[in-house]
Amino acid sequence: MNTNKNTPLGSGAICCFGELLLRFSPQLNGEWIKQASMPVFVGGAELNVANALANWQVPVRYSTVLPENQLSVEIEEYIQQKGIDASGIWHFGSRIGSYYLPQGADLKNAGVIYDRAFSSFSELAVGKVNWDEVLEGCSWFHFSAISPALNQDVANACKEALEVASKKGITISVDLNYRAKLWQYGKKPVEIMPELAQYCDVIMGNIWAANTLLGIPVDKEVEQNPTQEKYLAHSQATAEAIQAAFPKCKVVANTFRFDAFGQGIQYYTTLYKDGQQYVSPEFSTQKVVDKVGSGDCFMGGLIYGLHHQHAPQEIIDFAAAAAFGKLQEYGDATQQRIEDVKETLLGVLS
Repeated sequence: MNTNKNTPLGSGAICCFGELLLRFSPQLNGEWIKQASMPVFVGGAELNVANALANWQVPVRYSTVLPENQLSVEIEEYIQQKGIDASGIWHFGSRIGSYYLPQGADLKNAGVIYDRAFSSFSELAVGKVNWDEVLEGCSWFHFSAISPALNQDVANACKEALEVASKKGITISVDLNYRAKLWQYGKKPVEIMPELAQYCDVIMGNIWAANTLLGIPVDKEVEQNPTQEKYLAHSQATAEAIQAAFPKCKVVANTFRFDAFGQGIQYYTTLYKDGQQYVSPEFSTQKVVDKVGSGDCFMGGLIYGLHHQHAPQEIIDFAAAAAFGKLQEYGDATQQRIEDVKETLLGVLS
């Protein structure tokens, strides 16, 4: 059962649901062994989103599954110190999931080593969580494709949560995070995700994730001779296809992040809403401190703008600037304030 005694948030809270992960970042060439230490970060995609929203003074609740032990107690205290309501955390199972990401490696490439088998979250199943209680006082439910990637039981539990949220009239968003190493239980993403996406009002990802997870076609000719103009046209076509396939979806956001200068980044994003596509400024840098959590920061920015009913162009500009700013921060979650994000945006617009 849920043993938290936090005071419930009032109406309008954003509930972010997903697996909490400990990230270990060893310094390679044997340095982590010589120094007998490595940095540890408390993360996970959805917690990163919650962190961003808390920084920007949005009422936010985090929901996950943790074991009953001292590490969990300390992690939950840490979450609450960040201004995040931890009353959505449930307790069963025996271990916290983790992953190893050597310093300088990218989460999407072969550098990541997952250690999340038999985690408490992986034991989630239908009937194990009281979603009415988790969602009490919430107006928004956010999850990502990472959770249903773990196993069929977790995928079924995600659907259970979405059904409850939908009946309550709660806005639902999904990040089409694709992690190939996680889809190992005999189901392809496209066999699972469309059933979940049908509940979503907001879908975020990119044209390739939409293809892999939702079966939305990718034009190979665009990739053979890529230009920003072609990618933007494809982004709109993908958004239109998503809305046609999933009629509940009102907003589609796509991101484009390319290695531009060896170690650098070229980055721009789109928002499709009410039949019109809005494009962020293009950001570029030759220096990247940490790529982890940039997409989560974008998702946080997207929810922030939509939650406050900002104008579409303002929403996509803020979300893109927040994601770009996260590239210069070490660790999983952003520490940027609203003023910091606006300063980043002003820098590229001026």
